Amino acid sequence: MKYVVVIGDGMADYPLEELDGKTPLQSARTPNMDYIASKGVSGMLKTVPDGMGPGSDVANLSIMGYNPKEYYTGRGPLEAPSIGAELKEGDVAFRCNFITERDGILEDFNAGHISTEESSQLIEALNHKFPGYGEFYLGTSYRHLFLFHEKSAADLVSTPPHDVVGEPVESNLLKPAETKNAEILNGIMHRSKEVLTNHPINQKRVQEGKNPANMIWLWGQGVKPEMPSFKEKYGLKGATITGVDLIKGLGVYTGLTNIYVPGATGYYDTDYCGKAEYALEALKTHDIVFVHVEAPDEAGHAGDLPEKMKAMERIDKRIIGKLLKKLPDFGEHAVAVLPDHPTPVHVKTHTMDPVPYAMFSTLAEADETEYYDEESAKKGSQGLIDGYRFMEHFIKYAGKS
Repeated sequence: MKYVVVIGDGMADYPLEELDGKTPLQSARTPNMDYIASKGVSGMLKTVPDGMGPGSDVANLSIMGYNPKEYYTGRGPLEAPSIGAELKEGDVAFRCNFITERDGILEDFNAGHISTEESSQLIEALNHKFPGYGEFYLGTSYRHLFLFHEKSAADLVSTPPHDVVGEPVESNLLKPAETKNAEILNGIMHRSKEVLTNHPINQKRVQEGKNPANMIWLWGQGVKPEMPSFKEKYGLKGATITGVDLIKGLGVYTGLTNIYVPGATGYYDTDYCGKAEYALEALKTHDIVFVHVEAPDEAGHAGDLPEKMKAMERIDKRIIGKLLKKLPDFGEHAVAVLPDHPTPVHVKTHTMDPVPYAMFSTLAEADETEYYDEESAKKGSQGLIDGYRFMEHFIKYAGKS
């Protein structure tokens, strides 16, 4: 039996007036997702436990079958191994965004999707400016990491920048602000403007009409997590395909093989077809492959409905369509499709709502669901389950005959 899980980051949404009361999933053309729903079963998944933030870190940890209440220590440490940052005892890893700050306001949480090539020069400048405090590590685009050598900093309260776009920077810095660690780290964030504002990379971006990466934002901190491997937990050899360091980091900690796809960017221009092709190749030597696509989430954060629907339709045609065509070559197989969390275009950030999932197996019977979307899944035979139970649920369902 071969398994594939396709995760459309942030796909779920709310009914929209401009779509005549339908959600983007209901309105988009997704015949292959509908095929999975009509030939399989559907339900709703609570990927974010009560009391936890609705981040991709928590949600994807759930989908991979790990209870966030037990294994989650922060977003930063999950991304660390993917970008070459080795956490030692006492280290705290912070996610480090390049942002655009203007007149004291957090204007853009991704600095106009600055390129990785541009970011590399800015990261180098930051390490030169702040020796002794910790180390900055280059990630992808606007997503980077800062390693701070003081374990107690893990207890600070931080805010995801995508949750406070348009709000004052000063109101959303690390807290409690009067503690020594917060004073140091908030000071680094403020002083980063001195390094970045006049850097040639940002001067050129401004001249070209692009948002400058003129400040850093530290958040999502934590210490190194400990968790059993996916093989130990579920008896399957697995792989991940993604353009996002978070998912790659989860792969490292859970013992999954991270498959490098040259055109996987973590943005609208990601190579959808390449992800499908590499997934099929990976299945020759692995039992299960997680295919993660960030594009719908980026569109949701941007409030860009047309781009979000394009991303979902591309996932459907270029990834799921190719998989469904070729998977019979492997014999018995099962496919699941789901978001990790909603990123509604009118909210422009993640929400806590349960997400719809559909799964199909060549060995299992179907329910009466015809389409893949939020409303259809609510009526599916599988009801509502906790996210971290999804993997065992999927494996058990797939083996039914």
